[in-house]
Amino acid sequence: MATTADFKNGLVIEYNNDLFMIVEFQHVKPGKGPAFVRTKLKSISTGKVLDNTFSSGVKVTTARVERRPHQFLYKDDMGYHFMNASTYEQIAIQEDLINAPKFLKDGQEVEILFHAEEEKVLGCELPQHVIMTVTQADPGVKGNTATNATKNAVVETGATIQVPMFIEQDEVIKINTVDGSYVERVK
Repeated sequence: MATTADFKNGLVIEYNNDLFMIVEFQHVKPGKGPAFVRTKLKSISTGKVLDNTFSSGVKVTTARVERRPHQFLYKDDMGYHFMNASTYEQIAIQEDLINAPKFLKDGQEVEILFHAEEEKVLGCELPQHVIMTVTQADPGVKGNTATNATKNAVVETGATIQVPMFIEQDEVIKINTVDGSYVERVK
């Protein structure tokens, strides 16, 4: 059990028979009336974000969530298969639990979130940035470089992203897995 004074970003609580992660919170003390805590809660099962207000000092049930490092092995009709780096145990996860499955490549390190009491998989998070090789890029048209013009490029996992005009085939780039955007060229 915890109170609203224990709130912090990333804390997982049980609320309305579901697990929610606190994305953002703010203690508010109005001039008139009792204090309260305004929060943004993200459902771990559905990914939906909802705004909620708790009275100050109210008790909430926290859930113990563990992040364990795993390595991506392969994908088949059973799902995406990962191996725990320390115990060598393998687990299969469905695509909807992975935050950016189009950027998974063989041998990539990820973090899998487990509900510690139930040993249930809650999600799989890739690192914020991944490094990929461009396998196919549309040719850049001369004269289009005055503005922030972009073109389509296909990376080694088959995902198509928008890159600047100067990126060519076989170049190595860094990609943001949160929104799938180009970050920079890797030397």
